[in-house]
Amino acid sequence: MFFAWLKRYVPGGLYGRAALILLLPIVALQVVVSIVFIQRHFEDVTRQMSRSVVLDLGHLLNEVHETNSPAEALAHTRDLRRDLELDVTLPAADPAPRGTVRRLFYDVSGRTVVATLADDIPELRAIDLARSSRDVTVQLETDLGPMEVVFSRRLVTASNPHQFLVIMGVFGVLMTAVAFVYLRNQLRPITRLAAAAEAFGQGRVVPYRPAGAREVRAAGAAFLDMRARIERQIEQRTRMLSGISHDLRTPLTRLRLGLSMLPESGASSPDIAEMERDVAEMEALIDAFLQFARAEAESPPVPTDPAELAARAVEKARRGGGDVRLAAPPDDARAPVALRALAVERALDNLIGNAVRYGGRAEVSVARLGETALRFSVEDDGPGIPPDRRDEAMRPFARLDLARNQDRGTGVGLGLAIAQEIARAHGGRLELSQSARLGGLRADLVLVPSSRPSGAGDGEAGAPAERRIAGGERRPVPRHP
Repeated sequence: MFFAWLKRYVPGGLYGRAALILLLPIVALQVVVSIVFIQRHFEDVTRQMSRSVVLDLGHLLNEVHETNSPAEALAHTRDLRRDLELDVTLPAADPAPRGTVRRLFYDVSGRTVVATLADDIPELRAIDLARSSRDVTVQLETDLGPMEVVFSRRLVTASNPHQFLVIMGVFGVLMTAVAFVYLRNQLRPITRLAAAAEAFGQGRVVPYRPAGAREVRAAGAAFLDMRARIERQIEQRTRMLSGISHDLRTPLTRLRLGLSMLPESGASSPDIAEMERDVAEMEALIDAFLQFARAEAESPPVPTDPAELAARAVEKARRGGGDVRLAAPPDDARAPVALRALAVERALDNLIGNAVRYGGRAEVSVARLGETALRFSVEDDGPGIPPDRRDEAMRPFARLDLARNQDRGTGVGLGLAIAQEIARAHGGRLELSQSARLGGLRADLVLVPSSRPSGAGDGEAGAPAERRIAGGERRPVPRHP
């Protein structure tokens, strides 16, 4: 329980935790040294010096007791008072009640002075340490009446005792600053590596060069190797699917052309219509494969009006015959945001298409979440998806026939997967839940657009993020969504 409570107050960032690790030992060391110093200096040394003053005051009392009048006592002790640096008033002008002690609350050494004088001087009547920070005033009982003695505070406490604490504090701050500068230089390569990894996870390639300690450089080199392998795999996947689509579109075009000529040969119209639907479905499947392969991640972010983008997607669905409504967007949802507009619009098309396919009507809304996040919500009145199968629904090629009433539409299970990849490319996520208004499925496309532009380097020299591929054509490196 203690560690759980402590964890809430520990900084979450690397710099904060490093500063805490650096400061805690220094502060603890200074506190311990200060306590030990105060105990030794303000107690032991002050007690010894106070006892010396006790001897002086005792000698003064003895000399005063040998006289018969205050004037004779002052004359008799003139040389003694000068040598001991004591200012004596006899009788005291303002006698204080016996046992009076005046001391400032922060006067640490004064506590020891008062205790020592009270224990060793039976004639002590009052002591005042608050009248002046430079002097000590005591009143003593004598045969000639109360006697007031004023002497310098430096006779009972060491002069400038704070110098050690000040010097220790100044050097502690100085050494902490030097250590933090050095530590920041060691942490900077780690933060740069984390930033490069986060950017790559969002589909951007930023310049990065391994630096820092040996272990950090090894991790950076491993990251660059991993990033290069992933880029090659994505490029190969896109090439393969592009080639497959090109090879498949040629026979499909011949089939469509042949079907268009069948009425002249006397074939029945229903059979021709069925075959044309099959060809159209095959073309739609090929388009879905290509969408999933690239997810439009290579398009650069541009300032986009989220509300206008949602309105375009809704209008497109309406032209296709869908019952889709756009909720009135709030004012802050119209502020331009850096988005891959084509990719986000494609994701909305997929979500709205699913909602219309599996439900009777759909509703689209857009809202801002804080300063940076953006949320597009698509709700329908269909059967929805059970909570235990929502993660499965977002996997590529997953088809939940029973849950989503597959008889009302066809697909290959890539609509949600494409939307999720596009959300990840924007640093966000796709969330599925139950619609509270329509009762069906609610899909929230949460985006966290980056203020930085799409990567313009391959990690080492800051060269443009493109690579020469077969045929001499230069194409953009496919981004990892």
